[in-house]
Amino acid sequence: MQLLTYLARNKVRFGLKTFRCAAIPAFILNHGSGTGSFRALFRNHRRNAVIARRPHNAPPQRDTGPRINEKIRAPEIRLIGAEGENVGVVHPAKAMQMAEDAGLDLVEISPNATPPVCKIMDYGKFKYEQQKRESEARKKQKTIEVKEVKFRPNTDTHDYGVKMKNVFKFLENGDKVKVTLRFRGREMAHQNLGRELLERVAEDVKEIGKIENMPKMEGRQMVMMIGPAPTK
Repeated sequence: MQLLTYLARNKVRFGLKTFRCAAIPAFILNHGSGTGSFRALFRNHRRNAVIARRPHNAPPQRDTGPRINEKIRAPEIRLIGAEGENVGVVHPAKAMQMAEDAGLDLVEISPNATPPVCKIMDYGKFKYEQQKRESEARKKQKTIEVKEVKFRPNTDTHDYGVKMKNVFKFLENGDKVKVTLRFRGREMAHQNLGRELLERVAEDVKEIGKIENMPKMEGRQMVMMIGPAPTK
């Protein structure tokens, strides 16, 4: 009776070839040969409420993370219990039943092992802790910056000392240093003086830095790249 009321409200007319079937997500209506004949197949409403279509040229969606529960397809697995105990080699169906009885999930932790290793655990808690660890690791990672220190071919002793203090500071902070030396006018004829100055810089930082790019000309300036020395 409820079905007929629903069909009448949505103006489904039998005996015609046009239906407003889109308004009935919970049913599949097959028009029969006789007037008023039909067959209604009830389907799960949640599965038919919204059907999202992928663009035809979109790449196939791939699951990320380990396989869990019914997605584990191996014929047999090596099972680790919720307390870390080695249960042994079992069929996935048995392992899933054990996980369900414990109110937990079956998670494949070593898919390349023979047979694959699975563990009974709280997958939601596992994902939360994994994301938390990854977030903390990202915070600890330092973004290496490139700092530039500019010299001139005729840099005097005092200016040289000031600039070298900046070079040392940047290297000690874990940053790279781009040392540039610009030539003006007729100074281009004395590139050897600039090279000698940069070689002096390289010698002074050898305890805390490593020359990544030796001095080379880029237009009207000579450039040398220094990185932090590897930690021992």
